[in-house]
Amino acid sequence: MAHTKEKLHVCDICSKAFALKDALKRHLLTHTGEKPHVCDICSRAFALKSALNKHLLTHTKKTPHVCEICNRGFALKGTLKDHMGTHLKEKPHVCEICNKAYACVKTLKRHVLTHTNEKPFVCEICFVAFFLSSHLNRHLSTHMKEHPFVCDRCHRRYSRKDSLNRHLLIHLKRHLSCKV
Repeated sequence: MAHTKEKLHVCDICSKAFALKDALKRHLLTHTGEKPHVCDICSRAFALKSALNKHLLTHTKKTPHVCEICNRGFALKGTLKDHMGTHLKEKPHVCEICNKAYACVKTLKRHVLTHTNEKPFVCEICFVAFFLSSHLNRHLSTHMKEHPFVCDRCHRRYSRKDSLNRHLLIHLKRHLSCKV
C-alpha cells in the first residue's frame, strides 16, 4: 500500500504546501523572480535547473517531436503542441488592440510587442535591445572572439555567415559597376 507524505513545508507568501523542503525552495523562486540557472549558449536564465535542461534541447539539432501534418521537427514536445495550433482553424487568442487572432498564446504575446514597441531582450554587453530572443542570440555572436567566416577577397572576418554574405555584396557591386 502506498503512503502519502504530509505537506509540512508551507510557503509564507502564498500558503502553498510541499512534502519536500527542496520543492518549497524551488517554489520560492517563483516569488523572488530569481533565475540562477543560465544557459551558456544564449544567456537565457531560468529559475529551475530542470527548465534550463529542457531549454538546452532547443540548441541541439535534434528534433524528435515531429508534426504529423507538415513534418516539421521540434526539440521540445511543448513546442510541437503549440505548433499544432497553427494547423487548426481555431484561433482563440485575440489581440485586444487590433483583433488579430492567433492559435498560440505565445504567438499572440510576441505580436502584442509590435504594438508596444517593447524590446525585452537586451544585450548585456552593449545594451542594444531586441524584439525577439532569436535576434538577441544572433547579435550575441558579434561579441564573440571567434570570427570563422572570412572574405576570400579582402580577408575581413565575420562571426556570422549572413554578415559575410552581406559584405560580399559590396565586392559584387564594385565588380558590376566597373563593367558598366
